[in-house]
Amino acid sequence: MDFPASNGISFSTLILFLVALVCAYALSKTILFIIKRTAKAFASKTKTILDDLLIDAIDLPLTMGVVGASVYVAAFFSGLSDLPIVALAAKEFVILLGAFSTYKIMAAFLHWYVVEIAPKKNLPLADMETTIKRVGALFIIAMALIMALDTAGIEVSPLLASLGIAGLAVALAFQDTLSNFFSGVYISLDRPIREKDYILLESGHEGYVEKIGWRSTSIRMPSNNLIVVPNTKLASSIITNFHTPAKPLSIKIPSSVSYDSDLDKVEKITLDVARKIQQKFDYVDKTFEPRIRFTAFADSGVTFDVILRANEYMDKFPLTHELIKELHARYRKEGIEIPYPKRDLYLHPVGKKKR
Repeated sequence: MDFPASNGISFSTLILFLVALVCAYALSKTILFIIKRTAKAFASKTKTILDDLLIDAIDLPLTMGVVGASVYVAAFFSGLSDLPIVALAAKEFVILLGAFSTYKIMAAFLHWYVVEIAPKKNLPLADMETTIKRVGALFIIAMALIMALDTAGIEVSPLLASLGIAGLAVALAFQDTLSNFFSGVYISLDRPIREKDYILLESGHEGYVEKIGWRSTSIRMPSNNLIVVPNTKLASSIITNFHTPAKPLSIKIPSSVSYDSDLDKVEKITLDVARKIQQKFDYVDKTFEPRIRFTAFADSGVTFDVILRANEYMDKFPLTHELIKELHARYRKEGIEIPYPKRDLYLHPVGKKKR
């Protein structure tokens, strides 16, 4: 005897649905297990991480798809698929599953680009992975929502018009935020700076770039304080990047000797000290040939610059420190005078006229 259920569906139909659901789910899980195992075995033999990322990305969507397909197959064999609510639910589920799968695949390709492609070819956008994921997710959700409403028979044209007006109002209200966002996109595309670069801003602030965000950029100063600069100000500022095109940089240490000094001897001794400094410390570029350049006949003596190359910007401070110490000790040993500032004054008697 067939007893009707409370919603008009007979118990025999429900039992048939449950049996069909269990069989369809078991069969689908078996097929899914074989496919995933085969894909992982193939991915382990390749050098790229893209296939591994894609397998991880579609794992959950495939599982959800298997569950959804099992439910629909069971509904089909039990005759429940003829119900309008079941057909509508199936369509909405396909739309939402497609949107979720699209996001996961997009995120996998983006992460592959950031990890494997961008570092090798110095390509842009590697610093904005999280921001791009969020913007992409919002776009996919919006498209999926519009498609779901249209499938349900809801007119979306008035909704889109309302959203357009609301979007304009939001854009005006968040004008500064949007300006910072697009400035951050420009910085990531043009790449005048990158994370871990040492930069000097037009305002005089300097330090290592800690993070380039969607609204602001964080810079860690040598004093270990953090400066947060809005991207709009950073994009319009004059920036000196001490890590581009390469980290090693030449530095000039100014000095002077008295007019009585033998300049050939000064040059020889100075270069000897510079070469010893170069070989002694790791923060000096050992491939660079030290130089000395006399620059002027100054008020107190002959001035010159000692030119060495540090491995990066912050290395110039210990390099200057050590070179000054060594030069001072060597000049004293060799009898080379480092002159004090001095002036020659010519005095005329008061009231006496010059002839």
